This record gives sequence, structure tokens and C-alpha cells, in this order.
Amino acid sequence: MNFWATWCPPCVDETQSLNQLQHRIAPLGGTVLGVSVDEDPQAYNDFLKTYGISFPTYRDPGKEIPLSYGTTMYPDTYIITRSGRLDRKIVGAQDWTGPDMTAYINSLLNEK
Repeated sequence: MNFWATWCPPCVDETQSLNQLQHRIAPLGGTVLGVSVDEDPQAYNDFLKTYGISFPTYRDPGKEIPLSYGTTMYPDTYIITRSGRLDRKIVGAQDWTGPDMTAYINSLLNEK
């Protein structure tokens, strides 16, 4: 689960990488879930179209969901296992296609 906003430059920077991650893990049963904290619905919708967001997203302008996770900076990502266990919190933009991240995500997707 990735918390992001259209006005956050690091969030914009990792968008393409998250799209690529979604394409790679969807056939394996994984999902990237984006939660935007944008207050402006038009900015949110324009961003989804402009960047061709391929993963499910939700707009939470009241920031209730991120606050319930303890998120105060964006982007902020929580890696949740198939069993619903929080495995890791990652603060800041990431390259979700790099070899280390790919190996890590694959190990979680292969857990029974």
C-alpha cells in the first residue's frame, strides 16, 4: 500500500516504477494499492490519466488511512503479505524494479 500525492515530487518520480511493479506482480496474485491524500479531485483524476496509473487507487483527502498507519511523509509504502501481515515500511521513493526489490517482492509472493 503506497501513500502518495500529486503535489509530492518523489511520489511522481516513483509512479512509473509502481506501474511496472503492478504489471509484474498482478499475474502472481499481488497488487499495488495506492492511497492519494489529494484534496483536489480534479488534480487526482488528471494525475491518474497523465501517468496511466495501472494499479487500484483511492483518494483519502482527510488523510484518515495514512494517519491510522502512522504516515506523516510521502511517499510512504507498507508491504503487506498475503496473510495480511505488515512486513516492512518503506519511507521515500523507491525503484520498485531494481534487483534487490524484485527479489524481496518475489520472496513474499512465493510464501505459502
